[in-house]
Amino acid sequence: MSKKTLFLQGNEACVEGALYAGLDFFAGYPITPSTEIAEMLSMRLPKKGGKFIQMEDEIASMCAIIGASLTGHKSMTATSGPGFSLKQEAIGYAVMAEVPCVVVDVQRGGPSTGMPTKVSQGDVMQTRWGTHGDHAIITLTASNHQDLFAITVEAFNLSETYRTPVILLLDEVIAHMREKLVIPEKGEIPLVERLWTSVKEGTDYHPYLPREDGRLPMSDFGGVHRYNVTGLVHDMWGFPSEDPRIAYGLMRHLVDKIEGHVKEMTHVKEYYLDDADVVLISYGSSARSALHLVENRRARGERLGLLELQTLWPFPAEAVRKSCERAEYVIVVEMNMGQVTEEVRKVVHDHETVFLANRIDGTFISPTDIRNILRVVQGKGV
Repeated sequence: MSKKTLFLQGNEACVEGALYAGLDFFAGYPITPSTEIAEMLSMRLPKKGGKFIQMEDEIASMCAIIGASLTGHKSMTATSGPGFSLKQEAIGYAVMAEVPCVVVDVQRGGPSTGMPTKVSQGDVMQTRWGTHGDHAIITLTASNHQDLFAITVEAFNLSETYRTPVILLLDEVIAHMREKLVIPEKGEIPLVERLWTSVKEGTDYHPYLPREDGRLPMSDFGGVHRYNVTGLVHDMWGFPSEDPRIAYGLMRHLVDKIEGHVKEMTHVKEYYLDDADVVLISYGSSARSALHLVENRRARGERLGLLELQTLWPFPAEAVRKSCERAEYVIVVEMNMGQVTEEVRKVVHDHETVFLANRIDGTFISPTDIRNILRVVQGKGV
């Protein structure tokens, strides 16, 4: 039996990946350039027995998927720009209450209303530090529709494994461009399902007591076990506590369960790095232009390579460091003022060899734009 092949937008590829992963609840509010995700799921989810609801705003949308997840559903919302800003308080709640869910942010120009129909990658740091307080977060991205499908499934898998919200960070070009997607057969990509508690009804259930492997078994809220859910610092029963020992233990757990598994969460793609003396690092749609330039210049005898990041947070420091070990120059290609560039500079051996190739004007960065920066770096032009 041949696999199903589609020609679609990136937003639609995200929908296909979410449905493959088992999404059965979506709450959202229309906003450019993510609206197609909500539109498509409003038709697809009910046909699969799932629930779609358009909420009154982005804050309510985030709260709705938290509630749905607590009652046993794989849940997701999608937004952009100011809508993502509105979700931040509730994202922090999901971090503290350890609620698995997926949040799609399709980036657009900003800040404020910005340029709703133009491309940008200016939300990288917002995904990391948008909600207040010390915390860890998982943020994934992709540069083509086949990878976007797979990374969407991975977002749900990581969310369920680590009981945490996962940010799927796209950009307007990826969201609205069209290309081929081959839908994998059922079971071809492994799925992580909800880990249910084995504690029987009437027995003391500790919703925040990790197993030896660090995972936290869940019980449907409103089901056979009574427990408390709060955004306050809490004990293993979920009840608020100001005990310094409990606060310390909880904060360490929230960070360590993610930062302690960077290797398992790191997804990168390597192109021509074995002999590269100039390494480009990029992600999202910018990586498409970076790869085009790399392949074009290698055909002319120049030793360029590309490290494409699909995991942005936790930052894949070891993968970046290893890829840049022998590089004379490192060029970070992104459509912001250097948000990933600064992270790269922190981890490479010599931060003075790291340069930024960017655009911040709502225009897609081209291979020519990158080449012009490279010429300046190599002292071959002005």
